[in-house]
Amino acid sequence: MEEFLKMNLYFLVEGKRTETKVYPKWLSVLVPGLEQVDDAFEIINNQYYLFSGGGYPNILDDMVKAIRDINDIMKYDYFVVCLDADDFSIEERISEIKKRIESEGLSLKAQLIIIIQNRCFETWFLGNSKVYTRNPQGEFLEYSKFYDVSENDPELMGKMGDFEESVSKFHEKYLEKMLAERNIRYTKARPYSVCEETYIAQLKRRVRDTNDLNTLKEFFDFCERLNKEMA
Repeated sequence: MEEFLKMNLYFLVEGKRTETKVYPKWLSVLVPGLEQVDDAFEIINNQYYLFSGGGYPNILDDMVKAIRDINDIMKYDYFVVCLDADDFSIEERISEIKKRIESEGLSLKAQLIIIIQNRCFETWFLGNSKVYTRNPQGEFLEYSKFYDVSENDPELMGKMGDFEESVSKFHEKYLEKMLAERNIRYTKARPYSVCEETYIAQLKRRVRDTNDLNTLKEFFDFCERLNKEMA
């Protein structure tokens, strides 16, 4: 029988602008033995396919379609679903995913890995204490007075009382202001600053040296697990 796979993964991510740019860059650093492919059906050895669900709740419908494709292709070891917690708890998001799979009567022929970005993808990026300005002079001053993400867990940050949008949106704005203090421009469409290897290293140091950013730690731990399995 032809041997098809050593380690193959199917990533389904929530966001279309940020996740599709950042995850491939991160994986190239964290799991350098993996190669990205453009077609889920062209997977061979030590490769991954990444697809965006185009937001929530669309990602739940795409998850069902992805599982059917994975079962048809029969070459995937892992199905990795990455989405924001937003205003829900981690447990609620995980339960929602599992219930949707059960309601469709699907039996996944790969191992399901659920990565919850708590509260959102930008929350993880706030973990780089090195880019946090201790004495902000600009618009970031108000944000830093509200919550110091260099000393406190970004996942536990709420939002300022006069901020009308969601907690996730506040975290995104916080990140933009924090990086702007260092003359670094961040937008969801252009998140390249957080893709740099030095930025990733600071995030790894944060989760290694503290008890902060537990959901990011789960992602890093999963990447280490892949490296060991591929060795």
